[in-house]
Amino acid sequence: MVLCGVVISIVPGLPVIALSPEIVFIIFLPPLLYHAAWHTSWSDFKQSIRPITFAAVGLVFFTTGLVAVFAHWLIDDMSWPLAFLLGAIVSPPDAVSATAITKGLGLNPRLIAILEGESLVNDASGLVAYKYALTAITAGNFVLWQAGLNFVLMSALGIGIGLAVGFIMYYIHKRFVCDDIIEVTLTLLTPFASYLLAEHFEGSGVLAVVTTGLFLAARSGTIFSHESRIMTNTIWDVLNNILNGLIFILIGLQLRQIIAGISNYSGNSLFIWGAVISIVVILVRFLWVIPATILPRIISKKIREKEQFDYRNMIIFGWSGMRGVVSMAAALALPLMLNKTEEFPLRNLIIYLVFCVILSTLVIQGLTLPWLIKKLKIERYSILAEEYNIRNVIVSETIAHIEDNFSLLNDELLHNIKSKYEVKFNRLQKTELPANFFGNGKLLGGEIFNDFTKIQIDLLNVERGKLESMHKFGSVNEEIFRKIEKELDLEETRLWMEMYEEN
Repeated sequence: MVLCGVVISIVPGLPVIALSPEIVFIIFLPPLLYHAAWHTSWSDFKQSIRPITFAAVGLVFFTTGLVAVFAHWLIDDMSWPLAFLLGAIVSPPDAVSATAITKGLGLNPRLIAILEGESLVNDASGLVAYKYALTAITAGNFVLWQAGLNFVLMSALGIGIGLAVGFIMYYIHKRFVCDDIIEVTLTLLTPFASYLLAEHFEGSGVLAVVTTGLFLAARSGTIFSHESRIMTNTIWDVLNNILNGLIFILIGLQLRQIIAGISNYSGNSLFIWGAVISIVVILVRFLWVIPATILPRIISKKIREKEQFDYRNMIIFGWSGMRGVVSMAAALALPLMLNKTEEFPLRNLIIYLVFCVILSTLVIQGLTLPWLIKKLKIERYSILAEEYNIRNVIVSETIAHIEDNFSLLNDELLHNIKSKYEVKFNRLQKTELPANFFGNGKLLGGEIFNDFTKIQIDLLNVERGKLESMHKFGSVNEEIFRKIEKELDLEETRLWMEMYEEN
């Protein structure tokens, strides 16, 4: 998407489309953060709260400060407030980028939980620094102790409002809503309600949205029907992809104008500035992660006993600080005018430098992360054995429930119901998993028997082909066609979910 934005910027004749800075955050930030929070495990988040907090607060402010120092030293026109503003924009790694880049790489779940949790919470601290740097530029004043106190108050208020909105929406979904379309519509409105309410009361809108998302995601199994869950997940995946693409299309459409706005600087200077700021953003993460990982282990015996240490995870964490759509949204949200007569200073240069950081971290770090994991010889973690055990417990408990509660049913009906779960249980028992599947020694691939599931999917395709043929020749009612088609789609979805595939 970043590269597409570059390509769009050089296509001649395309119009310059710029959203009002006041609404950039409102359009992009709430749904993107809500989607990321929805796919984050609260259990994993809670267990990793210490390293997440260190990274999401300490590392963000440390990055903001060091980037500001280098930017002020490097660029003559860059005042301290502007330098801190640039640092605040590029300081938080992006939740969407972290999820997208690390997906399918077989990293340890705890490391992924830390990366995703950090990327969710750090936007709050980054945007607080952004807000106060912006205030220092526009109003000309800044008091450090007031900023620190306000950060604590804004965070607490944002979390409180997020929990309140989450509880209200939980109650509405649980008690009053029974229509799938309304369920999905409410999920689309929820992040905006949480964000705007928190911002209205001067709390952290980011933390409010994240809190609401985590609260409702942990309870989604009890408040949504299976149909609304399928519909909601599908619509949110599409919306998330559209918003991510749209913001880079917008930057691409503005990039030509932004480059024109910094034409008074030489090409060499622009390249050096973009490269240096990007290198500082990448290296500062390593300067932080080493003491932040080692010092708690030295101080606390409990941490040493509880958490296994592997220096390779520190390297992966340091190399996973990709910036993305949140930094881009923050840059685009910079006001056009400082006051009614004066343009915002160095706005185009700041947006250009932010784009350089995003391009460098996503392309350089993102594309080389799989290679780095391979070079470090990190054993691929798979949740396949964990899934196997969970499925075994579920099926066994269900069979026991049938035997205990349905013994008075007609023998034939009881046999048909029980045989369905016995087939699943027998397939699980035939699944061969190596004894060292969790990574002790050389990892061997599990030999999984998917033949039964594949045959069922093939037969579903036969059913679907016959149904479509009847529909084509007008021998089936449209309403009946859509209903049977949906049944087949849901059944195929279920079967594909049962397939055993290593992540």
